[in-house]
Amino acid sequence: MAKNYYEILGVDKNADEETIKKAYRKLAMKYHPDRYSTASEAEKKQAEEKFKEINEAHDVLSDPQKRSNYDTYGNPDGPQFGGAGGGGGFGGFGEGGFGGFSDIFSELFGFGGGRSANPNAPKAGEDISVRLNLTFEEAYFGVTKQIRVMRDEECPDCHGTGAKDASSVTVCPYCKGTGYIRRAQNTPFGQRVVQSVCPHCGGKGKVVADKCKTCKGNGYLRKEGIVTVKIPAGVDTGMNVIVRNEGNCGRNGGKKGSLILVIYVQEHPRFKRMGSDLYMEMPVSFYNAAVGCKVEIDTPKGKTVCSVPEATQSGTKIRIKGYGMKKSQREEYGDLYITIRVETPRGLSRKQQQALLEFENSLSETQYPQIRRFKKD
Repeated sequence: MAKNYYEILGVDKNADEETIKKAYRKLAMKYHPDRYSTASEAEKKQAEEKFKEINEAHDVLSDPQKRSNYDTYGNPDGPQFGGAGGGGGFGGFGEGGFGGFSDIFSELFGFGGGRSANPNAPKAGEDISVRLNLTFEEAYFGVTKQIRVMRDEECPDCHGTGAKDASSVTVCPYCKGTGYIRRAQNTPFGQRVVQSVCPHCGGKGKVVADKCKTCKGNGYLRKEGIVTVKIPAGVDTGMNVIVRNEGNCGRNGGKKGSLILVIYVQEHPRFKRMGSDLYMEMPVSFYNAAVGCKVEIDTPKGKTVCSVPEATQSGTKIRIKGYGMKKSQREEYGDLYITIRVETPRGLSRKQQQALLEFENSLSETQYPQIRRFKKD
């Protein structure tokens, strides 16, 4: 298995030359043989092997050509075909197995054009998703929110170039400003001249001599921004509110990404929502259900009156038009559905029980149609 030179130096695969150099110096000083002159033989040998490994990693990663070969093929000398170390097949393709081989085909025959994308082309910034919790009332009426968001913003000093000033940007000496390097490559089909992105400038054709001190050459800063967002009435859980140009900044003049607010609405203790309609239950006494009544109720839209007709049974639904949620992007509201629950009185005294019995005996069988139907069935 090929050595992981980045892991040996303890740097990221995208580390720049300066980072690699600093990591090498720190490790070289730590494992230099002179520091182990009084150590045991085992410790000396271990430090010596580590020192060789560090130097080998630095030798490869500090050389643009070797680093490019290593990143692409897993070998600083480029792809290795056959041979004793290849296990009877193609070797030297690194962790990607046949990844290097597919890259050769891409270069030879133009497959998969991902590597030929122009690094200098404008690139849009990435979107940012944020969960936004709303109360039921906020979702009903709509609300204006101040959203705090961490995002990449273009450096105000270098305006995204990453350079101290215009004179700090020079033509890449490796690719002469083309962004690509050409090299002879041995393939199963013979020798071919292949083209790849310049590892020194990343395909931009330009290098920065003096980096911007504010952003350290990144071209952007990680900052907290505050975005004022107007949430429309009627939003529901799972909906997205998209705010354009409030995401991460773009690169090379690309447009900003969007801020995507993922809505979560808290449940209400009384009202249940289904689309733009609201549902609630309302208890009614036996007497009021029997003779009918009018009940004033509080709704999110304000007070209204629910008319309970005579002989209302438990489970009856009464519709009040226009007292539901506001419909999305329309000046209309859903409806409110009230389910009647006839409540049987508890803790009756003997006198009350006797009065109910006299009342019950005064009723005819036709006044209980459901009981009558049940007895027949």
